[in-house]
Amino acid sequence: MSFGDWLGRVFGREPEPEQPRLELPKVKTSAELLDELAAFEQEIADRVPTMVLSRVARVASIVRDTIPRLDQLGAGSYQAHTVVATATSYLPEAVGGYLRLPRSWADTRPIANGKTALLLLCDQLDLLAYKMDQILDAVVRADAAALIAHGQFLAEKFGAGTGLEIGQINAPPQPGQAPPPLSGVPPRTAPSADQRAPSIELEDEPTDPGRTPPVRRLEPPTGAA
Repeated sequence: MSFGDWLGRVFGREPEPEQPRLELPKVKTSAELLDELAAFEQEIADRVPTMVLSRVARVASIVRDTIPRLDQLGAGSYQAHTVVATATSYLPEAVGGYLRLPRSWADTRPIANGKTALLLLCDQLDLLAYKMDQILDAVVRADAAALIAHGQFLAEKFGAGTGLEIGQINAPPQPGQAPPPLSGVPPRTAPSADQRAPSIELEDEPTDPGRTPPVRRLEPPTGAA
């Protein structure tokens, strides 16, 4: 009992009722979200048509790729909330609404704009997949921009004055491999016909046995003094 309550009793005043405490819902971890998503897919595996199951798998796949990157979106951001709500609410509620209807009725009876409950569910799942893909694309593009910025930093820090840029650096040779050719040094080629050693021209041998053989002459190389 507090001192204020004791004074209230002494002077005949009743203590004020305690204000209820505001309890915030527990924030689920990434592992819990992934486990809940996997359990939902397993639960509906034999209860929905293939066209629904394939769309659910597509939404779940994008959500799985996005959940580990929720910190990049920010805990209180609209995009992070949309990803979590899709995994825990939007996706299960859309499929649950279809499952509460008789199967034959849901697949054959038009209920809105000439579409059956099955087709309406497919439209909703396509919309969820489109939105999840947009969010994942934004996160991945942020990672790609960070990679480009880091490459520019490295080029400015280590490539200044060398004439090298990112993408122009050759990897060092592995053991047992010949080193790459030096830039600026032309490869060695076979000598041309003019640069080869001079050929020796011989006159035909005489066919007459009594004739004196001719003297063989060696032609000096072209350009010799």
